[in-house]
Amino acid sequence: MCDVFRLLGIALIATAVVSCAGSGTPSGDAPSTTAAPGPPTIDVVRVVEQALDVELSLPGELTAYQMVAIYPRVTGFVKSVAVDRGSRVRAGDVLAILEAPEVVAQRSEAQSKLQAAEAQLAAARARADADKGTFERYKAASATPGVVAGNDVVIAEKTADASQSQIISAQQTVEASRQALNAIRDMEGYLRVTAPFAGVITERNVHPGALVGPSSATTASTPMLRLVENNRLRLVVPVPEAYTSEVRVGTQIPFSVIAYPGQSFSGKLARIAQAVDVSTRTMAIEVDVTNNDARLAPGTFCQVRWPVRRSKPSLFVPSTSVAATTGRTFVIRVRGGKTEWVDVRTGLTSGPLVEVFGDLSPGDEIAGRGTDELRPGTEVRSRESKPAI
Repeated sequence: MCDVFRLLGIALIATAVVSCAGSGTPSGDAPSTTAAPGPPTIDVVRVVEQALDVELSLPGELTAYQMVAIYPRVTGFVKSVAVDRGSRVRAGDVLAILEAPEVVAQRSEAQSKLQAAEAQLAAARARADADKGTFERYKAASATPGVVAGNDVVIAEKTADASQSQIISAQQTVEASRQALNAIRDMEGYLRVTAPFAGVITERNVHPGALVGPSSATTASTPMLRLVENNRLRLVVPVPEAYTSEVRVGTQIPFSVIAYPGQSFSGKLARIAQAVDVSTRTMAIEVDVTNNDARLAPGTFCQVRWPVRRSKPSLFVPSTSVAATTGRTFVIRVRGGKTEWVDVRTGLTSGPLVEVFGDLSPGDEIAGRGTDELRPGTEVRSRESKPAI
């Protein structure tokens, strides 16, 4: 019984203590323990400066170093063709022989005209010699008064001068006849079609007995043969104008072709067009490729590893730091604990970094993640992280 009363006493005492503690401070005046929010913390990286040295994959096409469609210079019939598709020839080799009987007749006619002109020249010289002798005798006789009339001396002199003029005319006739004969002989030489340079025949369109003739601007006919020099090739690469500023003649350019997967070829940069194609905004670059083993063929498309370098180091930032809106592209720079938007123009990508151009300096702190939600002038805390380079 005593224990029961003791327990009731303890409970009453505890209740009284709790009541006193609750009545000491009004419920409306309880102190607040929630702290005011501070500036947000963002990850920042530093703008880095380094040399740009990357390779772009550009399409290119191999073309023959020299290629010519062979047409006949005169009209005639094909007598024989000494080559066929795939034949390798040297410069000056006979490719085909034509027949043109009228050319032979023209040569005979020109020869007879030349002989006639030479005979006329000989006759003119004989007359000139005779007239000159007559004049000299008259002139000598006129020294004795009364032997020869003075008028006869004058006539003899004029006749001798006229004879000399006839010699000059006859010489010009002979020269013209000789030139005409040479032209006929040259035309006759065109009946032998020869190779202008060493190469391979890639096309043959005539056979013996066919009638062929020279091509003209108004009548484009099919060529007899097509000759290609393929021991050297031209690799033509249309390079965008933004990547042509630092190209140098003599640079080795690597490339690959689909016919030889896993293999790499190279050539030496030889020619730069120095003019931009306004339709494609590219500049044609030619690379000389040695092809002595004839593994590469003209007309093949290539993937060219085009080197892009800058004469001076460039500024790079992580690609995630660049933000873009409808009207601008920018990065967010942090200065004095506040953000500011800096407009930039992006260049090439080198791994996780992107080349930028703008009002930036090496070492500037920028937000690692660019977003237009982080407005200019916002107070932030910086937490530096290093970009992957």
